[in-house]
Amino acid sequence: MTRLRTLLAPLALLTAMATPGVAREITDAMGTLEVPDNPQRVVVLTNEGTEALLAVDVTPVGAVKSWLGDPWYDHIADQMSDVTVVGEESAVNLEVLVSLQPDLILGNKMRHEKIYEQLSAIAPTVLSERLRGDWKVNMALYTDAVGKGEEGKAELARFDARVAKLRDELGDAVNEKISVARFMAAQTRIYFKDSFSGLILDEIGFARPASQDKADFAEEITKERIPEFEGDRLVYFTYETGDGAGDTQARDWTGDPLWQNLDVVKAGKVYPVSDAIWNTAGGVIAANLMLDDIEKIYGVPSTR
Repeated sequence: MTRLRTLLAPLALLTAMATPGVAREITDAMGTLEVPDNPQRVVVLTNEGTEALLAVDVTPVGAVKSWLGDPWYDHIADQMSDVTVVGEESAVNLEVLVSLQPDLILGNKMRHEKIYEQLSAIAPTVLSERLRGDWKVNMALYTDAVGKGEEGKAELARFDARVAKLRDELGDAVNEKISVARFMAAQTRIYFKDSFSGLILDEIGFARPASQDKADFAEEITKERIPEFEGDRLVYFTYETGDGAGDTQARDWTGDPLWQNLDVVKAGKVYPVSDAIWNTAGGVIAANLMLDDIEKIYGVPSTR
């Protein structure tokens, strides 16, 4: 930390001298601050923020590692080949961040409030309020902060149009109850409506089983509660980091007699999907890929 403080002092002066047009005000989770009119070296500290930038043709100089992938999710890897890893969402490497000499930093209050003062000493730092289902609100903030607010609105409008078109294509099928499960190392969760996938399913108009029809995020459950996964369709994703623990949990649960006895399982309406797309990436690119998955599950025409 002493070495970091030594690095911060001259960098703060350098940033103040080099930041182009620090004149525009942004209101974020921490208050109001000035940001560059046209930032050239943006570092982003959330996975959803990375997708927001890429969607408006802004490539960050640094970003936190994807929760899955080496170091990026497969669906964004081609766009991130020249981006430097600055740690993880919950463990930012400040020394690497300093070395990139950013003129703007984007993060999230839930993740980064404790290091906000250090981040702000490096460059103007914009923090969104929450994660979970707030990806649209956060995307609007991130894209506005980098001077691409109109482009961000246009991307969100395109997504909303896709949702409306998909709802029409689904017809009566939109009345089905969709159940959502996640398998992790030695842990299984049931997912509610205040989650990335839950929010999108709700926007489309799908109902949820009574056990999941909650304005909450998720809950860890035991095998005795497997019957709560009953629904018209069951979607599950597995957080597998490469050690086999997530896949082991999935095999154990999906092979359990209680799981096998679910009507939705007997009907063959269970769908394994990508954890990155349905949960961890949490941004607009993943959101569009999730809509692609739903189109395939229901066999409806593409809304792209």
